[in-house]
Amino acid sequence: MLQGIYTILLLLGSNVFMTLAWYGHLKLQQMNISTSWPLIGVIVFSWGIAFFEYTLMVPANKIGFIGNGGPYTLIQLKVIQEVISLVVFTLIAGVLFQGQQLHWNHAVAFLCLICAVYFAFMET
Repeated sequence: MLQGIYTILLLLGSNVFMTLAWYGHLKLQQMNISTSWPLIGVIVFSWGIAFFEYTLMVPANKIGFIGNGGPYTLIQLKVIQEVISLVVFTLIAGVLFQGQQLHWNHAVAFLCLICAVYFAFMET
């Protein structure tokens, strides 16, 4: 049980860094901080942030994987990661990019994710 909680907490932290690495430079561009950066500069900046994503993601998968004594199969780990990724992205996008709005089709997409989690954890 504790390994499952650690895995989810590490995945949450990892996805915060991932979202900032992938989309943070766009916010910096909106704030006129990175508008003059060359593409390679943006890539290096993002990889610097992504390093911290990997330092959390790799242990999360190692701790959570059933083959290492954790509670989750590979498929379950991936589904959990994707759901966390979209939830974290939605929260960060709502804070950093306040012009982005959620619509009914986004709610349906999230419902589909909930169904994906259900089916990934369903006993066969």
